[in-house]
Amino acid sequence: MVLRAMDIMDTSFVTVDADSDALTCAQSMVERRKGYAVVTRGGPTKLAGIVTEWDYVQRIVAAGADAARTRVHEIASGIVHSVPPETPTDEVVSKMAELGVRRMVVRKGDEVVGVITARNVLAIFRQYIDRLSSEIAGYQSNQTPLG
Repeated sequence: MVLRAMDIMDTSFVTVDADSDALTCAQSMVERRKGYAVVTRGGPTKLAGIVTEWDYVQRIVAAGADAARTRVHEIASGIVHSVPPETPTDEVVSKMAELGVRRMVVRKGDEVVGVITARNVLAIFRQYIDRLSSEIAGYQSNQTPLG
């Protein structure tokens, strides 16, 4: 069975308009327990960027900026890497590693349908390892000793 991006993506991502203030966005991220928000402009499906906790550390905290007066588009990354929902997870993981990103947006056409995070990948990897370990243990218990 090949897992695809749609099988491991998080569909409960935070969406914020690019012109929102960074403080309100951060509060939404905390409330939803997400380390990122998908940034849109001109409607919920018009992807304009992504803002992460690192963007806040670098462009708000370290810069001494006022989050209530800073617009999200001022701190967000405009380059957003994405994959279609049908992309096999091994390709998603390879692309994330190659690009050095911890989040990959999943898009169906122009619409954002989910986000894959490093946490999603680790969780699915753990399930995979657990399943393999269980299968190996079952195989070993079915072996008859030679003698």
